[in-house]
Amino acid sequence: MKKTNCKHTKKNTLRTVLQTVLVVVIALSIGLGVYHWNAKALNKNALPMPFGVGMAVVVSGSMEPELSVNDLIVVKPCDVYAVGDVVVFSSGSSLVVHRILSIDGETVVTKGDANNTADAPIRLEDIKGRVVATLPHVGAAVEFIQSTGGTLLILLLAVYFYWRSLQSEKREAEREIEEIQREIDELKSK
Repeated sequence: MKKTNCKHTKKNTLRTVLQTVLVVVIALSIGLGVYHWNAKALNKNALPMPFGVGMAVVVSGSMEPELSVNDLIVVKPCDVYAVGDVVVFSSGSSLVVHRILSIDGETVVTKGDANNTADAPIRLEDIKGRVVATLPHVGAAVEFIQSTGGTLLILLLAVYFYWRSLQSEKREAEREIEEIQREIDELKSK
């Protein structure tokens, strides 16, 4: 009876886990990409929020030193906003990330920390959400990934690694067949 090779079993398990993770990443990338495209292009939503959370890249230094250009911010809508909250709001077709200076009923005044003057008042309903987390310098990578070239590169890499994995499995299966054939030949010669 043939003994099971522990190293071989661990290698197959790792390969299966990596293939599964790869398929999940590809599926999520495609799904979220289609969702974001649909939200931005068709619904004119500058900050789509799947699962109640949105992400945006800081594009100006108006919130220095708290937020810098190319920081990735995580935004979550809230029922109540307070003075001092850093919020994202719509200004025409653009998004702005500034701090709330005052709230008077449905009117909110904001200002960028690095700006000298306050913004024109906005409506409370224009606020998309509060900044709940910041990932410094991650925005440039996100912008690249969301670009057509970045998406194609990720998909090509995923296909390449999946193909390499399949080739590795094929070579392993061929080695196993050769080993079985040798064992059969040995048994026949006895």
